[in-house]
Amino acid sequence: MDRLALVLVIIGALNWGLIGLFQWDLVASLFGGQSALLSRVVYTLVGIAGAYCISLLFRERSQQRE
Repeated sequence: MDRLALVLVIIGALNWGLIGLFQWDLVASLFGGQSALLSRVVYTLVGIAGAYCISLLFRERSQQRE
């Protein structure tokens, strides 16, 4: 679950970077605009993943595998 959330957060971060640098929304371009159902699903999943990743800040680090 952690990896899936992290992948979605990375997708969101890259998309925001593209919006900031080039005013180009990759998600909207791929899925038919910002108001398209599939785009809204992706935006929602990225938002949920971001909220989930907040929990990563408060977890104790596990020992490295040897």
